[in-house]
Amino acid sequence: MKSREIIRTEDGSDTLYVPELNECYHSIHGALQESAHIFIRNGLDTCGGTNLRILEAGFGTGLNACLTLLRAAETGKRIVYHSFEKYPLSGEELSRLNYTNPAKEKNAGLFLRLHEAPWNEEVEISPGFHLHKHLADFSEAEFPPLFDLVYYDAFAPDVQPHLWSEEILGRFCRALKPEGTFVTYCVKGTVKQTLRNLGLTVKRLPGPPGKREMLRATKIGIPQEKTPLPPPYDKNKA
Repeated sequence: MKSREIIRTEDGSDTLYVPELNECYHSIHGALQESAHIFIRNGLDTCGGTNLRILEAGFGTGLNACLTLLRAAETGKRIVYHSFEKYPLSGEELSRLNYTNPAKEKNAGLFLRLHEAPWNEEVEISPGFHLHKHLADFSEAEFPPLFDLVYYDAFAPDVQPHLWSEEILGRFCRALKPEGTFVTYCVKGTVKQTLRNLGLTVKRLPGPPGKREMLRATKIGIPQEKTPLPPPYDKNKA
């Protein structure tokens, strides 16, 4: 990715703009509002149980991970959070983002710990929250069916259509346990049909400010295929 610009969204939080794609990482109507509405209130908060595995497509600015960490601390959930990123933020970009605001002053260090955590290994960021950042292209990865929740936060289908193909979405759907949840901002008809073809039930929900709808899909509870677990997961720890 050649260049990125930091811009302020309408709720006062920052996002990144990629000129070569003419695309932002978050909604210009509010980066913080969008992430909280889609991935926390309509994703994490809908999952039962206290021990969850989350798989994210695109670590990006770390906002989704930060909000998840903070909500987990509030609710007592224990989370293992896997996220893929091919183009990590530079130190200069990180220093200019204003995401210490959603974390408040006492938790500002947690946001930095998410970014400073080493790549390609699992680390404990705070009690009960483990992060595994993969420095890789998520479209080339394969996942075992271990996850309770998928955050699908890729660039829009009009910008990078291959990320919304049945091949790529299928990898994330297969990563879900039966009855697992898949959430995304995208409500395009072809995406909805692809998720249905992959064995998920799809529901449109009210969207965040500036967007009428979002999607939440649930994997139909069918037996899991018995397949070996690929790297980087350790079968003995799964």
